[in-house]
Amino acid sequence: MSRLNLLEETRYEKLPVSVFSDEQTASVEVAKRIASLIISKQEKGEQAVLGLATGATPVKVYKELIRLHKEEGLSFNNVVTFNLDEYYPMKPDADQSYVRFMNENLFNHIDIKRENINIPDGLLEREQIEDFCLRYEQKISGFGGIDLQLLGIGRTGHIGFNEPGSAPNSGTRLVTLDDLTRRDASRDFGGVANVPTKAITMGIGTIFKAKEIILMAWNEKKASIVKKAVEGELSSEVPATFLQLSQNVEFILDQDAATSLTRFDTPWLVKDCHWEDRQVTKAVIWLAKTLGKPILKLTEDNYNNNGMAQLATERGPVYNINIQIFNKLQHTITGWPGGKPNADDSQRPERAAPDHKRVIIFSPHPDDDVISMGGTFIRLADQGHEVHVAYQTSGNTAVWDDDVLRFMEFNIDFVESRGEDSAALKATYHSMRDFISKKLPNQTDPEEIRTVKKLIRKGEAIAGARFAGLTDERIHFQDLPFYDRGKFQKNVSYEDDIIQTMELLQKVKPHQIFAAGDFADPHGTHKVCFNIIIEAMIRLRATEDWTKDCWLWMYRGAWHEFETYEIEMCVPLSPQEVQRKRLAIFKHQSQKDLPVFPGDDSREFWVRAEARTTETAKAYDQLGLAEYEAMEAFVKWKF
Repeated sequence: MSRLNLLEETRYEKLPVSVFSDEQTASVEVAKRIASLIISKQEKGEQAVLGLATGATPVKVYKELIRLHKEEGLSFNNVVTFNLDEYYPMKPDADQSYVRFMNENLFNHIDIKRENINIPDGLLEREQIEDFCLRYEQKISGFGGIDLQLLGIGRTGHIGFNEPGSAPNSGTRLVTLDDLTRRDASRDFGGVANVPTKAITMGIGTIFKAKEIILMAWNEKKASIVKKAVEGELSSEVPATFLQLSQNVEFILDQDAATSLTRFDTPWLVKDCHWEDRQVTKAVIWLAKTLGKPILKLTEDNYNNNGMAQLATERGPVYNINIQIFNKLQHTITGWPGGKPNADDSQRPERAAPDHKRVIIFSPHPDDDVISMGGTFIRLADQGHEVHVAYQTSGNTAVWDDDVLRFMEFNIDFVESRGEDSAALKATYHSMRDFISKKLPNQTDPEEIRTVKKLIRKGEAIAGARFAGLTDERIHFQDLPFYDRGKFQKNVSYEDDIIQTMELLQKVKPHQIFAAGDFADPHGTHKVCFNIIIEAMIRLRATEDWTKDCWLWMYRGAWHEFETYEIEMCVPLSPQEVQRKRLAIFKHQSQKDLPVFPGDDSREFWVRAEARTTETAKAYDQLGLAEYEAMEAFVKWKF
């Protein structure tokens, strides 16, 4: 691509952006740059001063630096490091401490001198903090400033812990954390109530003094804030926008984190496009939404005035394009998610045959099935298909400790009401109560507490599945080992999870699989569970003929919904079906009112679910299609 074309394509971007195919490739590139700096400084007999970040974003960079040290002899003997931030208060040996994070992910595996490591002190007395921050700044200056500063970006747009409202000339200081930042950290602390409200952070002004700044962002969850930081106006509400003022900054992204940038999201606004079918669908829907018009009312002027003249010329007249996209959307709508028997299925999203299909709905947590596709679940059962549900994990992490004690007290009372000995139960109860009273943030529960939490969620899932119309023999609890294993091990194998999933699939031999494709799940469980299903199917497809006739549909809804242009099957729900779905969700009592991990949406799950299905229905209606109460959306996975 010529420099002129590149400038045209990136004209909305107010700072340099490099996009890599995936997080691993990008991380290796960043590590290579750091290694080059260190070696260059070594050759001059100088120290390399690095500003380091924590969190999930830089982990693979640090892993590659460790590899370079162990396998290629990269020495860190001349390296001085300054970390961006630390929670306050925070003990250095706590699980959530950035001291511990840096030791486990980098420092313990390289030859850096301990006296060259600098991390804000989370144990200071409040009256000591101001002096410490001043000395931290002076120490950075004493080493000649930071040569290369690594940054991540929070969903508030924070860099370091410079939350919205931070000044561009701010220095190292004590700050108050934004509620969204604390919610994002809640899983590490066992609930948002345990997340510190304060942190010590380098300021934006401190970061600006670095000779080179690299901000890294991975995955689609960061796409929205990356767009604001790169293309938005300068604003203290998005502190990362201040990086637009630096001459020494570069954003390094993977493809997912870059998806909202104009050149990827709406490329017709900045360049000529290769108009393949998906791009046409996306562009026409975008145009209709932007102008607030139904698809069939879009005109040639609308196309020409909004960057789509090329499309109008290549595929026009535009009314024919409108008709094509309208019909395409119309054909995604079906009241028969398992296929309509004895019908022409050439324009339907699902096959007509066989009339009665074997179906497995995989639910990562014990409530994702009814929250995300409860209406379709009920419809499949009502229409006579052999529906199975497989709860992939126990979900025991997301149960309040109070519920454990309440259920234990119930069991004790029940046993005593029958005149039976409750001494053993009482001993276990008192042991549990003692543990809970002294429990540290994010401390792993002992086995008996995890078991009670698992059984609470199992009972709720059974009630929900029965309400949807399933018999008990079609309700499967996989309790995949990775879920609890991850509480004790950092490097988790998924082989036994895959084998167990293969065995269930081979037993049922489904014509349809429904799997959670909502990878915005902040805990990562959805993505892991989905990958396990895909790997199991890939292996089975090598030997099993039935897999060739098995379609996999992805559902979302727990955290966000598919974009309209992505949807390949949309199941409309009547007001009565919305009510039935709500009642199925209500069976999950431990998740009502206030779940342990609500994410960044404070609404109850049933409220979120109804809002998202209503929004999908409104989106179809506004494009000129039929108006429904609610719609559940699906995308077909291509093996």
